[in-house]
Amino acid sequence: KIIGLYARGMSTRDIQSELEELYGIDVSSTMISKITDKVMGSAAQWQNRTLDEIYPIVYMDAVHFKVREEHKIVTKAAYICMALDMKGYKDILGIWIGEAEGAKFWLSVCNDLKNRGVKEILIACMDGLKGLPDAIKSVFPDVSIQNCIIHQIRNSIKYIASKDKKEFMRDLKCVYKAPNEEDALNSLDTVKDKWNHKYGIVVDSWYNNWDKLSTYFKYSPEIRRIIYTTNALEGFNRQLRKFTKIRTVFPTDESLRKSLYLATEQVMRKWISPVPNWGITLAQLTIMFKVKIGEEIF
Repeated sequence: KIIGLYARGMSTRDIQSELEELYGIDVSSTMISKITDKVMGSAAQWQNRTLDEIYPIVYMDAVHFKVREEHKIVTKAAYICMALDMKGYKDILGIWIGEAEGAKFWLSVCNDLKNRGVKEILIACMDGLKGLPDAIKSVFPDVSIQNCIIHQIRNSIKYIASKDKKEFMRDLKCVYKAPNEEDALNSLDTVKDKWNHKYGIVVDSWYNNWDKLSTYFKYSPEIRRIIYTTNALEGFNRQLRKFTKIRTVFPTDESLRKSLYLATEQVMRKWISPVPNWGITLAQLTIMFKVKIGEEIF
């Protein structure tokens, strides 16, 4: 009961009050901490478990939490890697706690995945995370990288005046909804001709990131729908926030790690079905990456 309440975001003192109210027993907050610490062995096993050799699609992101450290409160990043396995089921490959987002830590995350058995990642989806593209490429050189189109659109619209937003978005839609990369680039050139004098910084961001924004044009509509956005991982992150929102500050890294592991367990219990139409998606991936995954499937 104590572990279940802790997993749902209750603090040790809240659990203490709950137990006293429900059962009339007095359990100290220290004892509750010791009981919840029992899950750390399972958390370590889960974090270090052997992974599959091939993951067709992974999503990577970082969520930030406040942690008390040496009498001050610092921001820590929880680096999260979600994957779709060969059967189309979602899985969290790991959660790593680090100081701040950067290439060095992302490199350690990618190396950890490789050390735990991952040999190939076909497509990696991310939100323009600093240092991640170079880090993942250095460990999995053949990976295709797709930046989240939705994030790019959100970041763009922030700089557009209210009176221009509707028209600008109508023009921009011709870019990311284009049937192929050639048409998309032509539409982007049109956007530049029309809007560059007012919103040059926005237009330039699309050109500067085009190599990572345009990857999805290579694939079929079935695959595009899965990789053009990191919404799947964002949904998971929202669930983590839901379970941890009561704790505005975590006393230690271990406390944060324990809470995230328990919350992840709760969320993953609902992942009992593969993504829709996975058979079609996998067939397409087999054709695109047959040298890499043909033997794995057949």
